[in-house]
Parts: sequence; C-alpha cells; structure tokens
Amino acid sequence: MGWILVILAGCAEIVYAAAMPRTDGFTRLLPSLFCVFFIAMSMYLLSLASRTLPIGTAYAVWVGIGALGTAAYGMIMLGEDRSIGRIVCFALILSGIVGLKLLSGDER
Repeated sequence: MGWILVILAGCAEIVYAAAMPRTDGFTRLLPSLFCVFFIAMSMYLLSLASRTLPIGTAYAVWVGIGALGTAAYGMIMLGEDRSIGRIVCFALILSGIVGLKLLSGDER
C-alpha cells in the first residue's frame, strides 16, 4: 500500500507543478487554491506512505515521479526541449526510481 500512496503523491505533485504557472505567482485565487489543494494532497499522501516505507526511499521516489511527470507534461503540452541529452538524463532519474524500488526491503 505504501508504494501506491507514493505513486498517488507523485501524481498530485505533477498536477500542482503543472498548475503552478496558472497561479501567476499565487495572485490568481482559483488556480492558487487548486494548486495549494494538490500540494497538500501530495504531502499528505507522502506522509501516509512514510508509515510503511523508509522516508528516504519514499521521498526520492516521490520527487522522481514529480520531476519526470512534470518534465513529460512540459515536453508534450508546452513544447519544451526534447533533446536526446535531456531525455537521457530523465531516463537516468527513472532508472534510479526503479532501482530504489527493486533494492528496497519489504515494507516495515
């Protein structure tokens, strides 16, 4: 269950990161409330996951999911740079996430 919570927390992180530019520096009320809701949701889910997973592993995977998901959103939806070098770097992050999952012991 801890891994599912980390994945959901990472997805909430992607949503808030994608929404953040719409807040215009948190000066627009509705986009700001939407963003803050998903920030809180992401943190809450991560805190639940840390009940059964080591916090270092859970945090690293959570950050990785957020970084990769936000980068994919930027490349697909916002036309950001899709260079081979950038994609290789993101693949390295993904391999680190997979490695942490494979090398982590059973949930506490």
